[in-house]
Amino acid sequence: MQAADRLDLVLVPGFKDSGPEHWQSLWQAAVPAFQRIGQRRWDNPDIELWIAAIQRLLAERRRPAVLIGHSLGALASSCLAADRHPQVAGLMLVAPAEPSRFEAEERVPETGLGVPALVVASHNDPVMRFARAEHWAAIWGADLADLGEAGHINAEAGFGPWPHGLDLLAGLVATIPAAPPG
Repeated sequence: MQAADRLDLVLVPGFKDSGPEHWQSLWQAAVPAFQRIGQRRWDNPDIELWIAAIQRLLAERRRPAVLIGHSLGALASSCLAADRHPQVAGLMLVAPAEPSRFEAEERVPETGLGVPALVVASHNDPVMRFARAEHWAAIWGADLADLGEAGHINAEAGFGPWPHGLDLLAGLVATIPAAPPG
């Protein structure tokens, strides 16, 4: 992926991580440019743990990054952008979870994110209704990609390699300005 020439591409899985058949895992296996956050307790849905994991990975890197978050990972990614982390250059927020599912209502930003962002949502996602995804996209100043009836946009919903997702990511990356020469 050409974005890797100027940006880090950071995968931020959701609650319980993304299994081997999930599009995030398949992207990481197919494209070495993708990096993935790590943590010890994928089964503890504390949004602060996700945010800290993203911060640790970014601290190891020096380039601007696009965070590609799924579900709880999307919420954590939005928090880091709203906190104006200097390395967050863009966000792809796939099937964000309803903040109340993870007791994150107080943490999830209710303001623009300040970077190019794309919310990818489904009409029959059991984790967030489409109207709520539209609501969050508007609040965050993000574009919205409507996938129709696509469930939670994960392996269980039939999303394996998900090439259309890579196309959406490429479109988002194209909107991110190049960093000025250092």
